[in-house]
Amino acid sequence: MNLNFDVHFNKTIEQLIIDQLRSASFSTVPLSDSGLVHKSTKTRILGAVGKAAELPAFPQVRALADPAFVRGCDLGVLSRDKFVPLRQTNEQILLAVANPWDYRADEYCAAHFQNNELLKVVTLTSEISAIIETASSSSGPSRAELEAVEVDEFSGDTPDFPVTRQHEEPIAQLVASMVSDAIKQHASDIHIKTEKSACFFCYRIDGDLGPHIDVPVKLRDRIDAFLLNLMRLAPEERSKRPGISGRFTASYYGRSVGIRYERHRIYRGYHVTMRLLDKAHLEARLGMGTLAFDERTLFELEKALAVPSGIIVMSGPTGSGKSTTVNAMLRELNHPEDNILTLENPVEDEIPGVTHCDLRDSSEFKPMIASFMRSDPDVIFMGEVRDRESAELAIEAAITGHKVLTTIHTPSASQIIERFQQLGMERWKIAQTLKAACAQRLLKLLCPGCRERHEGVSEHEIRLFQLSPEWASRVVYTHCKSGCGDCNGRGYSGRTAILEILPITPALGDALSKGEITPYELELRVRRETGLPSLRDNGLKLLGEGRTDLDALRKVLDMTVQD
Repeated sequence: MNLNFDVHFNKTIEQLIIDQLRSASFSTVPLSDSGLVHKSTKTRILGAVGKAAELPAFPQVRALADPAFVRGCDLGVLSRDKFVPLRQTNEQILLAVANPWDYRADEYCAAHFQNNELLKVVTLTSEISAIIETASSSSGPSRAELEAVEVDEFSGDTPDFPVTRQHEEPIAQLVASMVSDAIKQHASDIHIKTEKSACFFCYRIDGDLGPHIDVPVKLRDRIDAFLLNLMRLAPEERSKRPGISGRFTASYYGRSVGIRYERHRIYRGYHVTMRLLDKAHLEARLGMGTLAFDERTLFELEKALAVPSGIIVMSGPTGSGKSTTVNAMLRELNHPEDNILTLENPVEDEIPGVTHCDLRDSSEFKPMIASFMRSDPDVIFMGEVRDRESAELAIEAAITGHKVLTTIHTPSASQIIERFQQLGMERWKIAQTLKAACAQRLLKLLCPGCRERHEGVSEHEIRLFQLSPEWASRVVYTHCKSGCGDCNGRGYSGRTAILEILPITPALGDALSKGEITPYELELRVRRETGLPSLRDNGLKLLGEGRTDLDALRKVLDMTVQD
């Protein structure tokens, strides 16, 4: 069993930490070792690690770091071995480590800081990475250097850019700094766009596109060619296909970050979207972190996962975190005695023990799923239901006794049923196989450092968003438009997932198959009988807790309609 923490320990140390957790646990319910770890927060686990190692444990040490001192160290080694010397004072080195039993931090300090006493503390790996990223500097080439690149405006040939020389050539350095800055700022996407007299790129951070960063228009083909070269694609592919999909890996301080590439031709050139799949510090777990759903919702989701066969469908728009939640569900189902197969395009998060299959194009879907059915699966994850054929195959797999997880694009949970009907599925088949219909959104969180307090919601907003009169006197918070240093001027810091679920019981399935209730009436009945919150309910709960504002809510939900 691996601890739900940022580093791995051997079995002896792992049991020592579990013993410390158990001695500090306030739970009156007997828990297994794995259950105890699952219910513990990272901070509590960190405290157990520190107590076991007899060292102080600090979940936050960024304020103690001297960026100039950290910058003088080998950042690649620090990132790889998960430690960071924070500062030097009076011949003493304050050293933060993620794994106090790893000797490499002591060896590094002994070689580089001789005759200095080590004061060691334990912290989170994410905290160490944040310090290293803050100390790092990744500046692209200057405008003058880019303007100095010679380009034959009358030539259709695009020279190749060797990957091994990417830090020497200005174009390679531009792309390298573009990607590294995106990773450093925790962006989800990089957009590169060309217009008649402009070429620029921008980052999507916390769901919003940031300001445009201009580059000389004459370099647009060179940038395009370099990115294609990274994926070993010839520049000639640009004229052959309207859209190009690909993938490459960026090395960022010793860790690999996957980048999914999409390019399509536009009137004045091209538009590139690069999705960053930075999973280094993220192992999504249901009920924890950004997936800390409402307790009742989480319980119903766990009940659905416990059913041996049937379909669980996750819906939401692109970028709503569906894949992250489904991967967390797969981790819950991932046991040695079960055979889990996934069919994805592309594979975004590899889970040890799960067999991932990457579709090259849509024509492979039907033969691949047919092969899956002959591969003795217990659980099948189909990346997305897009058409009648994929819907039929998902239903068929569930009818034959398999557990199927999949995603679909609908605004709400109840509309999942309607979408399957639109794709030609008979209602009785849907009712017989569907065990849970879920809808998810990613909601921006206010920056705690600069959020602004307000006494109540305005009367206009109460009427517009159909809020109860009590909101006129409730304390709420809004984002600061100018932001602060902690949120890089955005006013928001991070996002969290909100989820609504409709569990389909045998009684509800029977009523649905007979046509006694519509999908919407089914949703109302579930809400009335179980009290499960909707997306709107979950959003308003976060609003009342001061963690988000109405501007963030209205961007992902239709707040003008009351459930």
